[in-house]
Amino acid sequence: MWKKIIPALFVAALSIAFFAHAEKADKTARIADGLSVATFAGGCFWCTESGFEKVPGVKEVLSGYTDGHVKNPTYKQVSSGGSGHIESVKVFYDADVISYEGLLEAFWRQINPTDAGGQFVDRGHQYSSAIFYHTPEQKKQAEASLKALQATERYKKPLVTPILPAKIFYNAEEYHQDYYKKNPLRYKFYRYNSGRDQYLEKTWGEEIHVDYTHYSKNGKKYQRPSDAELRKTLTPLQYDVTQKDGTERPFDNPYWDEKRDGIYVEITTGEPLFSSKDKYKSGTGWPSFTQAINSDAVDENTDYKLILPRTEIRSKIGDAHLGHVFDDGPTPTGKRYCMNSASMRFIPQEDLVKEGYAELANLFETK
Repeated sequence: MWKKIIPALFVAALSIAFFAHAEKADKTARIADGLSVATFAGGCFWCTESGFEKVPGVKEVLSGYTDGHVKNPTYKQVSSGGSGHIESVKVFYDADVISYEGLLEAFWRQINPTDAGGQFVDRGHQYSSAIFYHTPEQKKQAEASLKALQATERYKKPLVTPILPAKIFYNAEEYHQDYYKKNPLRYKFYRYNSGRDQYLEKTWGEEIHVDYTHYSKNGKKYQRPSDAELRKTLTPLQYDVTQKDGTERPFDNPYWDEKRDGIYVEITTGEPLFSSKDKYKSGTGWPSFTQAINSDAVDENTDYKLILPRTEIRSKIGDAHLGHVFDDGPTPTGKRYCMNSASMRFIPQEDLVKEGYAELANLFETK
């Protein structure tokens, strides 16, 4: 009997592996449709994946393995150093929203380019940094970016991150994809103890924030002001909420009961965030919405300030604290984006054209 069962189990296992691989390949093909692609290695792919997914214009990031000599490697093979692969990420992005130069700026702010032996707490070739170019233009831009970074003399040691041609990229196992979202507590614990953020904050200071409008074909319509400018233009409450992650009082803020048609823009950059079409009365005392106007305008982070994790919402360009999102909202999304009025400015429907938001006037057109 076992002679029949074992071959059958073997065939079943092969079938599962084949279809899993095919599903991943199909997913990559769907994501890549109409988008540009870039590949980077920056140590633990959990961290580089989460870092790139915060960049405006990035539509999807896949964790995986590249530059090795074993076909279809497993995490165990890669992490042991035996397969020759490097943990890496494949980034799918809208080149009209973010250029490759912009991705390079994001990459440098995630790694230690002077470390050839790994990244932070993770040691070995499998955790080293690298840029894998897909086109001659990417190679040229990567070399120019590396040279410019070296010229800043930010680092006392030479930069050793190699610029290499892109090779076969194998998707990592499904449990590694979006690990920071699936396992926020474990990810937060790992990331803090890795020393990555401490190093980056010390190395970059205020320059850790990138003004990605410099790297968009849409130009500099929305810009993140300097801290000095924010202190001059924002009220103490607005500064506390947006820059210090504060929270205003419920039922004692301008927009919790605002009923007019219009949009809510980020107070520091003017970027559109929410529409009155998606606003509803939540009873919490803060303006609440079922969704953002554009998901690319906001970023989600795990917040542990109340011990239990919450999902914080920040603006991508301005990196301003806006509020939190919860899974207790109404249809059609089931979400409750609970925002601080102090982080936004309301623009009535009749003022959209005058204020420079004519492209959003169609939100309120009657059909």
